[in-house]
Amino acid sequence: MKSSAQNKIRSISYAKYGYYFILPFFIVYFIFQLVPLLNTFRLSVYGNGQNEAAFVGLENFKILLFGGDSRPEMTQHQNLFRVFGNTLILWFGNFIPQLALSLLLAVWFTDLNLKIKGKTFFKIVMYLPNIVTAASVAALFLMLFSKTEYGPINSWLMSMGLDKPIDFVRDKWNSRFIIMFAQTWMWFGNTMIMLMAAIMGISPSLFEAADIDGANSRQVFTKITLPLLRPMVIYTMITSMIGGLQMWDLPYLYKEGTTYNRATETIAVYIYNHFHIIPHNYGFSAAASVLLFIVTSALGSICFAMNADPEAKKKKALIKEAKRQAKLQSKSAFGGF
Repeated sequence: MKSSAQNKIRSISYAKYGYYFILPFFIVYFIFQLVPLLNTFRLSVYGNGQNEAAFVGLENFKILLFGGDSRPEMTQHQNLFRVFGNTLILWFGNFIPQLALSLLLAVWFTDLNLKIKGKTFFKIVMYLPNIVTAASVAALFLMLFSKTEYGPINSWLMSMGLDKPIDFVRDKWNSRFIIMFAQTWMWFGNTMIMLMAAIMGISPSLFEAADIDGANSRQVFTKITLPLLRPMVIYTMITSMIGGLQMWDLPYLYKEGTTYNRATETIAVYIYNHFHIIPHNYGFSAAASVLLFIVTSALGSICFAMNADPEAKKKKALIKEAKRQAKLQSKSAFGGF
């Protein structure tokens, strides 16, 4: 007679094969991302410019954040906050116009009433800068904005009546403006495509109802499109913030010879130049990298909190309070018994 276990219907689970397919990603991530990240945390508590093998605890962080007794330590402290300010200026300066331009184009290209011809062509052309390497973009803008009178932009400006060529490479705000413009030019096409996908994901019935009610374009944009685009805008802001705080390629390559511009020196360039390459001080370099990681994580958490649904938060708080009250009542009932 068969046992009850043998009579049970045997089921085959294929879930394990899904784990097999995603296993290569986790292996590559562990080797090339997680291990270096953990090693960076380890290096941040070793070495202070004198002995790289010496354990110094949080001394590197203290010097970078609050300075020290010696002039080199104070210089490192002041430079860290200077380059952090440069990084924020360059990020805000390219993210705000990038988002505004991308949102405007996305709304235009998805509006069926405008009937724009050649949408596919324009989308391809606007996305092309995103696939060009940063080194090529830096070389292109260095050639276009060369400070000599033979540079294309300066040559055109002098033909319009300018007395002498403008230094677009070493001047503080000119160089910042060029990098902001280059970053916006590189990334607005990618942001536009994502916003277009989000707009096309909105139910057409909402736009039809607004059209029937007599809403104009401004009202449709402010009351329907923009509120429903909030998750995608927050996502764009988070990804742009992560890339902006780690900006290295354009600020490092947009220079003449080996002399870099202090006005466009970002945190990543500062870590690469001052700690990793010149004095080979891996302790300070790792500490500065950890600080950048902490700042990025904190700002990312704030962005996620901004995207939270207030109604969902209230509902979650009510459920939590109800559970707490039920637990208190059960305890009081047990105590009375």
